[in-house]
Amino acid sequence: MARPSAVLALDLGSTSLKAGLVGLDGTLLDSARSSYEMPFSEESGHAEQDPEAWWDALVDVTGQLVARGAAEIIAVAADGHGPTLVAVDADGRPTRPAITWLDTRAAAELAELSAASGLRGWALGVLPAALWLERHEPAAAAATCWYLNTWEFLAFRLTGRAATSLVPGQQLPTPDVLAGLGLPPDRVAPPVAAGERVGELLPRVAATVGLPAGLPVVAGVVDAFASFHGAGLLDPGDAIDVGGAAGGFGVYASDPVDAPGSFCTPAPLVGRYVVGGAMAATGRALDWLHGSVLGGSVSIDQLVAEAATVAPGADGLVFLPYLAGERSPIWDPQARGAFVGLTVRHGRAHLARAVLEAAALAIRHVAAPILVAGVGVSEMRVCGGPARSAAWNQLKADITGFPVGVPHALETAVIGSGILGALGIGAYPDLPRAIRAMTRIDRRLQPDPTLRERYDALYETYVAIHPAIAPIMEPYVAALEPAATR
Repeated sequence: MARPSAVLALDLGSTSLKAGLVGLDGTLLDSARSSYEMPFSEESGHAEQDPEAWWDALVDVTGQLVARGAAEIIAVAADGHGPTLVAVDADGRPTRPAITWLDTRAAAELAELSAASGLRGWALGVLPAALWLERHEPAAAAATCWYLNTWEFLAFRLTGRAATSLVPGQQLPTPDVLAGLGLPPDRVAPPVAAGERVGELLPRVAATVGLPAGLPVVAGVVDAFASFHGAGLLDPGDAIDVGGAAGGFGVYASDPVDAPGSFCTPAPLVGRYVVGGAMAATGRALDWLHGSVLGGSVSIDQLVAEAATVAPGADGLVFLPYLAGERSPIWDPQARGAFVGLTVRHGRAHLARAVLEAAALAIRHVAAPILVAGVGVSEMRVCGGPARSAAWNQLKADITGFPVGVPHALETAVIGSGILGALGIGAYPDLPRAIRAMTRIDRRLQPDPTLRERYDALYETYVAIHPAIAPIMEPYVAALEPAATR
């Protein structure tokens, strides 16, 4: 019996690389995962990773999938976390550790590039970190041939061709702007459209990963954009809770929108813009409670089940998920997490409930100015591990007030990369038709109107806590920093 054809879809996350064999109808035929560390220093704001660890993970997961042989692999496509700077030499070897999206050191360079180019936030990609590197680590910069993002690094190592992957409508700062700030333009790789072929699998790489040489490798996107595709986003009002370690919310609009605390950038789909924001640690907060606080004494599934037994509002307990500062919508790298309202009657289940509610409250916080700006949300798709929990999905619907759709395949970034791979080999004539053919929604949940008043009150409390405690915490934390960094 002939094996089905599939795209090898690689999703390079913050703490693990997930790989899937995605059939041309969108079926996830097999999957594998390999983990690595994401070190983060609160004192310095540095968060770096070793790109060779990602490559080792790629070899691992590809080997697993090839050995099991569930499908004939006909293309490769990758997405990844970002913006994360991967500085490499002409052979694709890192000239220093990658500066990840969680790193805060290039804030000044981000502001300068934005002022000089008129581009904001994600539109600048890895360039702020690259400019920081040029200024502060000249030896590493001199050894660098290309400044790439995570998915571009994987494509380079697979094909030997460096390319900057762009979505429709995306622009880069002009060479004159880059050169004027001290960033050599020739270290920015030539552009290629996401969903187009970057090149073919090199023979020496093919021998390492067990795949045929010459296999098409297709240009990918940031993991959030891959999730947009894999969750089936197409029309204005289609929204997503991207899940993951950081967390994020985005909604499609037909025109550019200016919403405070949010980004607006061309969507990875012609004729659409995405408005939204990325948080810093809403996804990691439950892992933190499970591991660092509770020592892994119970499973995460049990924690979620216990949280579901607690009444909405966690009996007056509120959690701020700012465990690594916060990005959207407050943009405060010095923000700190907090449990507020603790009493002796609160136990493990209450802590878990408050953490789950905080993930939804953070989405509502990001979405609030977007709604005020006139963007409607018709349905929010949920994805990743948290979307396995019906109780958590319903909680998100109740707190945000958005109808929630649960995709058939919850690993939406993997499916999204599979969609781009299928597009890149001509399996579909255009991206919208590929998305429609390769995605579907299994379940739809409506907000419970009887909980609206309670959750409105909880939300007002949630957004008031950080402004209240930040003036108290900031001088205290600042006073500790010299001692912590000596």
